[in-house]
Amino acid sequence: MPAGLLVLCCLISSSGFAAILEQQPNEELRALLKQAVEDSSSFTDRFDAEVWLMDMSLRLERKIPDPAERLALLKRIHHEATRVKLPPELVIAVIEVESNFNRWAISSAGAQGLMQVMPFWLKEIGRPKDNLFQVDTNLRMGCTILRYYYDKENGNLSRALARYNGSLGKYQYPQLVLSALSKRWYRR
Repeated sequence: MPAGLLVLCCLISSSGFAAILEQQPNEELRALLKQAVEDSSSFTDRFDAEVWLMDMSLRLERKIPDPAERLALLKRIHHEATRVKLPPELVIAVIEVESNFNRWAISSAGAQGLMQVMPFWLKEIGRPKDNLFQVDTNLRMGCTILRYYYDKENGNLSRALARYNGSLGKYQYPQLVLSALSKRWYRR
């Protein structure tokens, strides 16, 4: 077997390649991402946001010791999650599992940033110069993609999480996220 064919076979069998195939662009998701990048709405209920920020900040302190950095990240997460009608706590659990709050994380499949978004999306929505290591961009795109899969799976969160991770049909990833959500990021 030629070396190139052997490498291709290995790639096809790897979960990283499966993740890339799972997230291939489609018109509906491309339009949602494009709209999300242009949306600039903000919090509607400041009091609830502040209570939530304080609670989550205490929980996140071990991962992000700097209080200003921690609060800025939590505000962004809360904003982007509520913008697409996802629980902010779920987004935090996804971030924990995907990147362990490392905004510079890169997966073996090439996904980048906090929510491990695949870089081909930037080209697909006509914004190739955007940076997925930039927190706002990563959260906006990651939350939009997760919401899209949640809607496509008719509210089945386990299947939506598996799609997000490129592991539809497997339940290890959804279990990791749901475990993090129930143990560390639940709403009090």
